[in-house]
Amino acid sequence: MEFRGTEVFLVIFITLAGVAASVIGKFPLALGFLPGFAALIFFTLKKNAGAGKILTMCVRGASKTRVVILILLFVSFLLPSWQLSGTISQMVAVTLESITPGHFFVLTFIAAMVFSLLLGTSVGTLSAIGVPIISSALLLHLPAAITAGALISGAFVGDRTSPFSSAHQLLSHTVEISVRDQQRAMFFTTLLAVSGGILFYAGMDMKWGIQHTLSIDHHTGKLSFLPFVPPLVLMAIVLFRAGIVKAFMAGIAAASVIALINGVSFIAIVKGCWFGIEGLGGGLSHMYWLLIFIVFAGAYNGILDEMNVIQPYLDKWLQASKTYFTDSLKVVALSLLISCIAANQTLPIILTGRSFLPHWQNRYGKARLSRLMGDTTMLFPAMVPWSVLAIMCSTVLNVPLRAYLPYAVFLWILPILSIVLSLKGKREVGSVPISRG
Repeated sequence: MEFRGTEVFLVIFITLAGVAASVIGKFPLALGFLPGFAALIFFTLKKNAGAGKILTMCVRGASKTRVVILILLFVSFLLPSWQLSGTISQMVAVTLESITPGHFFVLTFIAAMVFSLLLGTSVGTLSAIGVPIISSALLLHLPAAITAGALISGAFVGDRTSPFSSAHQLLSHTVEISVRDQQRAMFFTTLLAVSGGILFYAGMDMKWGIQHTLSIDHHTGKLSFLPFVPPLVLMAIVLFRAGIVKAFMAGIAAASVIALINGVSFIAIVKGCWFGIEGLGGGLSHMYWLLIFIVFAGAYNGILDEMNVIQPYLDKWLQASKTYFTDSLKVVALSLLISCIAANQTLPIILTGRSFLPHWQNRYGKARLSRLMGDTTMLFPAMVPWSVLAIMCSTVLNVPLRAYLPYAVFLWILPILSIVLSLKGKREVGSVPISRG
């Protein structure tokens, strides 16, 4: 039996209201998600679907998120283990040594980009290098807003693009496309946005950097090769295509061994992996509610997909679209709406991706949906003032969103670029076919 319009509306309304309440009330997102999940199960039971069938749909839906859950699990261990092994501090030291006052903003953007591509997390990147770079900017009397914009732009290059990013992996699994195909689809707009960022921050350097010729003593101390082993191991395993999960495991194991060699106790490593590192983050204790939420969201979408709850109504809405441009605008609009209500990065990716996937798969291909969502859905939460992600970024850097957003060019140039490219129609510039291997 088909879900009636009022039932669909109630399920969506209760779900988004519960998520919004969790943001306002500052309690775990998974708990705020439960009322909507319960409403969906209630209406599904009314369609003569037995408890056993519902459980099977939930298990199948949740199983689609298992790789993302594993990656999030290992991400929670990565930052603490790399900090205890000295990897983060050595990387920060090299970064600060490389940033010169005359090219401060552009090198800050590049440094944050490299860090985020390695760590796969925007908040982790900002926690690691944001504070020392902001402090250096203040010492040089350079604008903190521009510095924060460069840091956040660079941090979101990896958050959106890195194979180590849980958000990137989540998008890949949501639209059912390989990470390799997703990265190929994103390459063109990524290249344009990164190039635009470099030009923008080089222009800022021309305006501000010439006046400052001070040198900063960062007290980096003696560098050692050993702390660089974990990221080298991680990248080597990825390059040999042994699997992202194995790469994380090897990187964490290498860091843990180095920490033990350096005199860190096994108990300290375990505590770091559970509680995280103060001022840097990480730790499973800060992650398990998000893991539970992703399991719930996967189960929720399992029911939506197999019971065909939303798709008939979405198809009617999409039938009015006559062009690739209007279909793209509808993806962007729904993503922005969910981002404003949900105030997080996970739910917009899951709901938008699963809702539009059948339509886009039939008309344009999964790769184009992946690229469009990568350029919009993944970035909107960083621009919504009440979003948890935006609040964390501004808190780490101690710079308000309204001050740095005009200078965080990577965040807003991609949505604009994506809409402009959609005007070119179905065969847009930079599109790639999906590999069948």
